Amino acid sequence: MPVASSLARQPLSVRWRSYRRGPCSRLPRAWRGWLLDSGSLTRRLKRASAGDFRVEVLFQGWSRPTLSEARALGIAPSQQVLVREVRLWGLGEPWVCARSIIPATTLTGPQRRLKFLGERPLGAVLFNDPSMHRGPIETAQLPLNGTRTRTRAWARRSVFRLEGKPLLVSEIFLPSLLQVQ
Repeated sequence: MPVASSLARQPLSVRWRSYRRGPCSRLPRAWRGWLLDSGSLTRRLKRASAGDFRVEVLFQGWSRPTLSEARALGIAPSQQVLVREVRLWGLGEPWVCARSIIPATTLTGPQRRLKFLGERPLGAVLFNDPSMHRGPIETAQLPLNGTRTRTRAWARRSVFRLEGKPLLVSEIFLPSLLQVQ
């Protein structure tokens, strides 16, 4: 079963591409809507599943970001971050694996609540916060862990800011998600 740690173990050759300015013709048509949607993924998945949606927490704890994650956040790779890896399920199928990187400096003031999400979706917090600003969406193709073949999946990531404090959310879209369209 693929897990969000595919994001943590990215080959150095993975290139994240921003589509803020360029054409999205390199993305498969079937995935464009999911990858480039700047709205709440949680809301969209809940709608697609008619409410049969849940969050499975795979890991949450303190660690260091990958070099790519540190660069995206503009922090030192040695900085402590809260890592949250989840699998998002709809209609009894795993649809998305996500990895959130939250610098310790972000977890102050009202943002302390991000440490205590449990099985609540992070997207519900982000998209209900009036101070939230989302940076450009970047996309990449990543290998999936736990598969016997060399399966690759499309992923996206964005830096979000709550009251100006950054966090990085990366999401891998699993093939089972295409079956709901």
